[in-house]
Parts: sequence; structure tokens; C-alpha cells
Amino acid sequence: MLAKLPETVTGLRSGADALTAAYRAQLRSRTYRTATLNTDPAPEIVPVITSDGARLRVHAYGPEHGDVIVLIHGWSCCIEYWNPQINAFSDEYRVVAYDQRGHGESQLGTRSFGPEQMADDLSAVLDAVLRPGQRAVLVGHSMGGMTIQAWAQAYPEQVARRASAVLLATTAARQIPGRAKVIPLLGDLVPAPVWLAQTVFGAPVPLPGLAPARMLFKSRIMNSAVDSDTAEFGLSIVRSCRPAVRGAVARDLATLDLGTAATHITVPTSVIAGAHDKLLPPVHSREIADLLAETGSLDRFTVLPTGHLVNVEAPGEFNAELHRMIRVARRRAAVAS
Repeated sequence: MLAKLPETVTGLRSGADALTAAYRAQLRSRTYRTATLNTDPAPEIVPVITSDGARLRVHAYGPEHGDVIVLIHGWSCCIEYWNPQINAFSDEYRVVAYDQRGHGESQLGTRSFGPEQMADDLSAVLDAVLRPGQRAVLVGHSMGGMTIQAWAQAYPEQVARRASAVLLATTAARQIPGRAKVIPLLGDLVPAPVWLAQTVFGAPVPLPGLAPARMLFKSRIMNSAVDSDTAEFGLSIVRSCRPAVRGAVARDLATLDLGTAATHITVPTSVIAGAHDKLLPPVHSREIADLLAETGSLDRFTVLPTGHLVNVEAPGEFNAELHRMIRVARRRAAVAS
């Protein structure tokens, strides 16, 4: 459930959203020297309205009858976070991406954030983009991977019917604050208490874009070796999130516990961790991979030399693994038929 804030903090939250409204969309559509980071100017708009009336921003790219890839972003991100994959795959595949509730241009609605809400929203998107009998490769980064786990737990009967394969990237199921190493000294020496994580990451304040902020973001969220264009892209995407949503979701993620939800993913699944990920260290991905191995759904577990934004920091390796999972899904479909 979203935390209830004192009136003074609620006013700060509303003011922060108003203060950033003028430039949030611009941050999502910036142009970079690295062409793969730039936004496709002509997506197909897919209308999706949730059961509580929230309008989700859903975009589709590529041939209408191509194999479907559904990209689900993480906390504080948006559709444009997936630009390196949209640009790489939309010539051949039907690539679908959506803004999670309250993120990007999706409406917040009346429901509180949580596993059931994330699962229902993903189910609504799949209803809208898949034809009867059609299945998709589902790709979830961070909170997007949590969304896939929550969906599989809430809708186990849909998993084999709607998913041909899954890729989970730098994600987690539980104990997020206690394992995080973003705050210096904490995590390595002593687990960060939930209240501290909620205070630091749950503050509804705008993120600055000045050089010190870029350096801090690069060193704590990404691999410090990434180039300036990639670091600027990652920070701009996160800054484009409404401060109130970023803070409220962070406070709830601090107590999220999906338990063994991953055991309900019954299709071939690849799990990718970032060796230098301080936000969701590899222990999270290993834990999920072990659960999938026990049920026979783990196809591969990989650790790449990245921070948290693995598909942005190492797009070549990430895209190669996604291509491989598409081939796995196709072979599986051919055997079944």
C-alpha cells in the first residue's frame, strides 16, 4: 500500500511534480550522439485502460505480424528506457513497451502500488497486444522483472498460454534494502534498515542534472566505466519520472516480498545480473535463478560486467541474449507443433 504522508510532505510532493512537469517529457525525448539511445519518432499507440480506469501509455513498434517482444521497465523509468532494444529489434519483431502505472505518461489510477496491481496491469497489456493463441517473449528489468514474477503468481494459467520465454534482468524478489549497496558502507558492513531506504529513496524531490549528480549516478547505479552519453541517458530517464511516484514506489519496494513467485514461471527463462550492481546485487538474481532451476525453467544465468542498467550499459551482450531467447522460444514452439 502506498504510504500516507503528512500534509506538509504531501504539499512538497505536489510542488515537486509541478516543478518538473515542464521538462519531464523533454528528458524522455532527448537526442544523443549514440543513435541507439534515441527515440523512435513514430510508434503505434495501443489503447489500454486498466480495471480502475487508469490509462496506460503503450507503444508498439515493428511489423504487425512479427513475433512479439514485451518490454517491462523498472522503477523510475519509462518506455524510452528500452530505446537500445526498440531500435535493435523493431525491424524484424513486434516490440511492445509500456509505461508502468504512474511512470512516464501512464496515469496513476486509484489502486495502490503492489504485486496484484503490477500483475493486473501486465495482464491488461497482454490482452491488448496479443491475438488469441499468440505468445510473447517477456523481458523485465528491475521492477519489470518483479512485475513478471507477480503476474506469474497471480495468473499461473496465463504463463504458458501467453509467454513463450522470459528474460529477467537485474531484478529481485525480496530483501531489497538489506542487500543494496548504493549507500556507501551500508550493505557491505551492515544491512541498510528499511526506514533509511524509505527516507533516502522515498523522498519526493526532483533529481538534479548537474555534473555532481551525473557522477554520483554513474558511480552508484551504473558501472563507472560507461561513457558519458550512456550515463546521461540513464540519468535523464530517471529524472523524467514524477518525484511523487518515484518516492512512493520506492517506499513500497522497500518492503516488497514476492517470496517464491518465480516458481510460477513455467517457460524457458534467462536471468541476467550485473556484477557491479549496487542497487540489486547479483545475490537477488542468483536466488531467482536457483528457484527456476528447481522447477526446470532456468535456461541460463549470466553475470555481465555492468551496474544496474544492464541493457543500457551492455546493449550488445544483452541484445544477443534476447536474440538467443527468441530462438529458444521458436524451437520450443516448433517441437510442440
